[in-house]
Amino acid sequence: EVQLQASGGGLVQSGGSLKLSCKVSGLTFENSAIAWFRQAPGKEREGVACIVSASDDTIYTESVKGRFTVSSDNAKSTVYLQMSDLKPEDTAVYYCAADWAPLCSWYVKFDSWGEGTLVTVSS
Repeated sequence: EVQLQASGGGLVQSGGSLKLSCKVSGLTFENSAIAWFRQAPGKEREGVACIVSASDDTIYTESVKGRFTVSSDNAKSTVYLQMSDLKPEDTAVYYCAADWAPLCSWYVKFDSWGEGTLVTVSS
């Protein structure tokens, strides 16, 4: 059974930083695509960042490029999302998700999801 556990959310002021973690189990971590999604109140869920640690393949949605960095620790089977220069529009519930195929693409159907962690950015 694939399990993902996201943590690290909280309240931060605009311009601040926060680091999310996603602990993954039940799949071949290095050869799987692990992605971060977010859903703001009243909005559709959107992909934020994705990584395949075996190839170091990463993708980001345009609005977070240069501010967010996705990384992985194979020894801990954990993916991180370092968020800097946070803006009020980054406020959302952040989810991590996994797909067995070693490919980062927003057209991939991610089958496994964790519980979300809330990030609130105050202005």
